Amino acid sequence: MDDTIVVDASVVLSWCFEDQATPSTDAVLALLEHSRAVVPSIWPLEVGNVLLVAERKQRLTLADSKRFLALVADLPITVVPDTTDSMLGEILELARQQHLSTYDASYLSLALRNGLPLATQDRALLEAAQRLGVELVGTTARSEG
Repeated sequence: MDDTIVVDASVVLSWCFEDQATPSTDAVLALLEHSRAVVPSIWPLEVGNVLLVAERKQRLTLADSKRFLALVADLPITVVPDTTDSMLGEILELARQQHLSTYDASYLSLALRNGLPLATQDRALLEAAQRLGVELVGTTARSEG
């Protein structure tokens, strides 16, 4: 999987919300011009939920969400399915060990299993990745997760 990174929802969603964009997240987007990204199976639901909440709070319109989803659909992002055994086994255990949500642990697990660098803005996930020696792409982290 040369030139492949794991990118979490915090990075992808920064491309939708200007106040969450950073030079690091912009660099990850630019990187996808010649690389590809993989994401765990939870990713579409995470992205969809954030868009839905933003629509409900009138931070985005339905048209904004559709435009963003069209942008994302054109990016080289592949959803890697997880088995139920993996989700309730390895990922749950990784979440326990690293004090992460299972959602965040799914990104870390994908990076660890495949020896891939990780792009995240989530502080807890960033710190866990550093503890486990996962290479990072961009290091801007926000305290919320």
